[in-house]
Amino acid sequence: MSEQAWPLRLTVVPYVLLTAVAAVTVLIKRDEPGSLTVDLVLCAVLGLWMLVMFTLRPARRTGTRWIVVFIVGFVLVLAVLVVRDPWFGFLTPAGYFYTFGLLPWPGELVGISAVAVLAGIAQSYDIPKTNLLGLLGCAAVIAVNVVGMCLASWLGQRSDVLSQQRKEAVDALTETNRRLEATLAENAELHDQLLTQAREAGVIDERQRMAREIHDTLAQGLTGIVTQLQAAETSEDWRRHVTTAVGLARDSLTEARRSVHALRPLPLQSATLSAAIADVVRRWSALHGIDAQLTTTGTPRVMTPEAESTLLRATQEALANVAKYAQASRVGVTLSYMQKEVAVDVRDDGVGFDPSRTTPSSEAGGFGLVAMRQRVEALNGTLEVESEPGLGTAISATVPTRGASA
Repeated sequence: MSEQAWPLRLTVVPYVLLTAVAAVTVLIKRDEPGSLTVDLVLCAVLGLWMLVMFTLRPARRTGTRWIVVFIVGFVLVLAVLVVRDPWFGFLTPAGYFYTFGLLPWPGELVGISAVAVLAGIAQSYDIPKTNLLGLLGCAAVIAVNVVGMCLASWLGQRSDVLSQQRKEAVDALTETNRRLEATLAENAELHDQLLTQAREAGVIDERQRMAREIHDTLAQGLTGIVTQLQAAETSEDWRRHVTTAVGLARDSLTEARRSVHALRPLPLQSATLSAAIADVVRRWSALHGIDAQLTTTGTPRVMTPEAESTLLRATQEALANVAKYAQASRVGVTLSYMQKEVAVDVRDDGVGFDPSRTTPSSEAGGFGLVAMRQRVEALNGTLEVESEPGLGTAISATVPTRGASA
């Protein structure tokens, strides 16, 4: 029963049933004024009891003691009516409404059983009770009513318990999801803060390193040059000072070039991009025991340091991801020199994954792959990841060759 249906069944239906049964009683006992009067008085008492004890006392409908007194009185008056006339058994639904709706579990079983006994007595009214068979028949009718209604009460209670458990589970899940969303949002914010701090720390470290390089090389060299030129202005042996200043200038230029080259990855300091990638592939294959082959296509050309560094780093990161996640037995690396672009493709025969079910932060390689994508796109290049469960993974990094000399 819905919560909206209970008030109607509790406050209206019992009066309708009582009125209908009283009308039937008038029709049946119109030739028995004495008995009719007693029945009508009992009906009036029952109606006043319902009115005074329940209908007009909404504030006390939730008080257990008050409700118990009300139902006990209702059952007693109803019992007298049923014993007098069996058709008053049609009032038992009102008793079920009250006991089901007002008494707490398991106390409602007592009230339900009492009303069910009255219903059984009314239903077995015509069964002869002068022999054992008749008595057993009456008892069977009463038992069927009691067991059936108590079973219905238990099923209703069980349904309420399960409904409450489901509601609590849903509430708990909702709260867990809310906390998880808050935690994820907090973690995302912390991740952004860590990236910002790491970026700032890297900038500071690089500035400090460059400051040391400039101080130890260029600044000292320029200071020496200025000193020698100033000495040449007042010295008769000015050629020696000029020669020394020229030597210092050459040394400073060499140091400046070395500082610039130091910004490039170590493999590129003394090798071409193709040779550097070949060395990386060879070392990686030996380290992890996985067959890896490099294939170079097109005409090799000199590229900008940033482009070469980006492609080399992309190769290293892709191979690192293969070692961590792919479970591959073979890896193929292709360095392709095209007319306007240079690309590095790393393909493996590993377990693969479903790219549609990943986010940028959860791709194989995590932040390393994200950083690789950012590095490639900073050069107006593209990074593509192709994979399928069971069919391996292919990572392709492509950068334009503008600014490169043939």
